[in-house]
Amino acid sequence: MSLARTLPATPKQRFLGPGGKPISPLAWGMWRFKGNDVQAAQALVEAALAAGITLFDTADIYGPDNGEPFGASEALLGKVFAASPGLRDQMVLASKGGIIIGAPYDSSAEYIAAAIDASLSRLGVDHLDLWQIHRPDILTHPQEVAKALETAVASGKIGAVGVSNFTPAQIRSLKAYLPFPIATTQPEFSAVQLGAIESGELDLAMELGMAVLGWSPLGQGRIANPTNAREQAVAAELDAIAKTQGVSRTAAAYAWVMAHPAGIVPIVGSQQAARIAEAADALKVTWTRALWYKVLVASRQEPLP
Repeated sequence: MSLARTLPATPKQRFLGPGGKPISPLAWGMWRFKGNDVQAAQALVEAALAAGITLFDTADIYGPDNGEPFGASEALLGKVFAASPGLRDQMVLASKGGIIIGAPYDSSAEYIAAAIDASLSRLGVDHLDLWQIHRPDILTHPQEVAKALETAVASGKIGAVGVSNFTPAQIRSLKAYLPFPIATTQPEFSAVQLGAIESGELDLAMELGMAVLGWSPLGQGRIANPTNAREQAVAAELDAIAKTQGVSRTAAAYAWVMAHPAGIVPIVGSQQAARIAEAADALKVTWTRALWYKVLVASRQEPLP
């Protein structure tokens, strides 16, 4: 009987940390959001909203990887807001800062304040619902980081704070100096990238009530296009569940991430309207423990103890 018991269905609504804003169980990431066609960019934003996605995740560093200037992705979204101001109120808007080309990281109080102001200016908004430190700066004491974040929240410029790519120890260290909870943590997590399980980050997130925003939930394309035996084994297990439930492998991969009790919100990175819509099929997938663990065992390439 236990083999057939299904895991709990993914809620239609998550929350941005303890007492935080309601968010969708999927997010849309804007790493590849680029170009000068504002109408096409607006169509993608509207496609994400139509798919039920309300959490939009960008960053000031998004641009150079696309051959564009620092801040280009935020600036493009700002143009979309200028063309259709009502869109801003339909989303929970998140950005990140702290990566500087050539530095590479700066989380000093002075830089955090300047980075938040610059993001607000590029986006053409007066506040962000969430601002996250993109990568830890080991040269800034967490007490200084915390004070800068506290000031930004008190000013009304940001509603909540989060971290990205932090270790559990780094999360605890920052938390010790903050007068409010850390709302989110953003690790890379997918069926082929299990680091957040192995490091204890997901356990810490459950302990502290943090929302987990999983970046690259398709394993940086390796789930869609497996290139080795391990990735092919994971793809085969995902295909098995996808076939029985009438969804794509991609949707099954998102659903596998979402089934974890930490309530992981996968960040959909596609810049194609049809693929964004397809992501919502993840909410149709149900898992048994046995099937979920089969994917995990395929990824680990060894039996569980």
